[in-house]
Amino acid sequence: MKSIYLLHGYLLCFLVSDSAFFRNNDNARIQVTDNPATHEVQVTIDNQPFTSFLYSDSLAKPILFPIYAPGEIVVTRGFPLAPRTGESPDHPHHEGLWLNYESVNGLDFWNNSYAIPPEKRNSYGAIKRTAVTNTSSGTTGELSYTANWVNMQQQVLLTENTRFVFSTKEDARIIDRITTLTAQQQEVHFADTKDGLLGLRVTRELELPSNKPQQFTDAHGNITTVQPGPAVANGDYLTSEGKKGDDAWSSRGKWCLLYGKKNNTPLSIAIIDHPQNPGYPTYWHARGYGLFAANPLGQKVFSKGKDSLELSVQPGKAVTFRYRIVVAAGKNYLSQQRLNEWSDAFAKEF
Repeated sequence: MKSIYLLHGYLLCFLVSDSAFFRNNDNARIQVTDNPATHEVQVTIDNQPFTSFLYSDSLAKPILFPIYAPGEIVVTRGFPLAPRTGESPDHPHHEGLWLNYESVNGLDFWNNSYAIPPEKRNSYGAIKRTAVTNTSSGTTGELSYTANWVNMQQQVLLTENTRFVFSTKEDARIIDRITTLTAQQQEVHFADTKDGLLGLRVTRELELPSNKPQQFTDAHGNITTVQPGPAVANGDYLTSEGKKGDDAWSSRGKWCLLYGKKNNTPLSIAIIDHPQNPGYPTYWHARGYGLFAANPLGQKVFSKGKDSLELSVQPGKAVTFRYRIVVAAGKNYLSQQRLNEWSDAFAKEF
C-alpha cells in the first residue's frame, strides 16, 4: 500500500507553451460575468453560451452547468436542475461538472444532494463557495473562487482555491481546472474508494447503448438502479491506452475520450490528466450510463486489490489537482494525435 503525506507547501507554476498550435488564434471573445444576485458566473464565447459556474448554497458543491459544445449543443444531463424528456432521474448528485470525493475523513462529499434524508446528513460533507476572487475576459477567460469543505456542523476540513481557464480552438472548447486543497486544523485523509474525483454527467445521446437495467452501490450500501434509456444513446469511450467502451472503466490512462452524435453532429468530450496529479495516470470511473469521471485516489477497487493509495494532507499543507476538459463539435471526432498534443501541452502549461 502506498501512503502519500504532503509535508511541504505546493508551488504552482504557469508555463506558456511555445507551440502556435495551442495558442488561441481564433480571436473569439470569451466573456466571464459574475451575477451575485443569482449566484452564478456566466461564460460565453462570441455571445454564445459556453457554461455557467453555479454556487448557490442550495447545492452540495459548486458546479459548471450546463456545458455547451460549439453550435449551442448541450453536452450535460439536465436532471436534476433542468430535467429533459427521456433522461434518467438516477444519481441526483450528478450535476454538470464537479470535483469532490466519497470519503474525506469519513465524510461523503460525492453522494451528497437534496435527496439525502435529514437523519443521515451527518455522514455527508458539503463544499460551500466563500468568494469569487477573480473574473477576466478576452481571447481567454478566467474565473477563480474559494470554498470551504465542511461537515454538517460547518466545521472546515479543507479550504479550496480553484482557477478555471476557458479557451477555444477551431471546433473545440477547453476548460482547464486547477484546484488546490489545503488542510486546516487536522490531518485530512482521502480513503481509497470508488467515487471521485472529477465528475461529469453527460446528455443521454452520449451514453453507451444498453438494453439492461444496471445497479450500483455506494460506500454506504445504497443501491441505485439505472434503467436503459431510449435508442438515442450512441456514445463510446476510448482511452490513451486503447481501451474502448465499458473496458475504459477501471483502466488507467493520461486521457479518456467520450464521443457520439447529437442532433446528427459528432461530439467529443475528453478529460486529460496531468503528470503532477497524485496517482497519475488516473483510473477512469467511466460508466456507460453517462458518468464520466477521473479518480486517481480510488485505486483498490479499480485494480481489484493490486494497487492502493491512501492520500493524507497535514494541517496547513496542500494538494493540487489539474484537469483539462475538451468539448468539441465538428465533422469528425477528436483524433488521438490531437489529444496527445493537447495532453503534452497541458503538462507544460500548468
